[in-house]
Amino acid sequence: MRNGIIAAMMVLLAGCGSTAGDEAAEPVEEAWVRLPAVDGRPGAAYFTLNGGEAGDVLIAVDSPAAATVELHESRIEGEAMTMRPVEAIEVPADGSVTLAPRGLHAMLFGLASDLEPGGTLPLNLRFDSGRDVQVDARIVGAGDPAPFGEAAE
Repeated sequence: MRNGIIAAMMVLLAGCGSTAGDEAAEPVEEAWVRLPAVDGRPGAAYFTLNGGEAGDVLIAVDSPAAATVELHESRIEGEAMTMRPVEAIEVPADGSVTLAPRGLHAMLFGLASDLEPGGTLPLNLRFDSGRDVQVDARIVGAGDPAPFGEAAE
């Protein structure tokens, strides 16, 4: 009888805990910025957007360290890589969208001259729902590897 009560208590206690898989994902993860190879040229910001239960639409990005920020998409057309602005990026409910080199990204024009690899750059992401999310993006140099996952150029 005693062993049965202990076993039942262990089962009940196991259900009370939270695991990392149960926690809601952050709305923006793994944010980083690649500095331009030539001063005065634009940099690029990359990150993963998590849609949460309802999904959302990224409509703008801004930063006090950039004069302007535009959402862009790179794609291969024929044998050439092309880039075009996009108005918004839809993030599906319970899904994610990763902005990465050679795909969706944010172009940072008029970057502050004091940015250094290893530092951070503040980004404010604005969503159609009215939500703003602030993140500090890790800065990498033009020739440095990407700091997260398989996104290396």
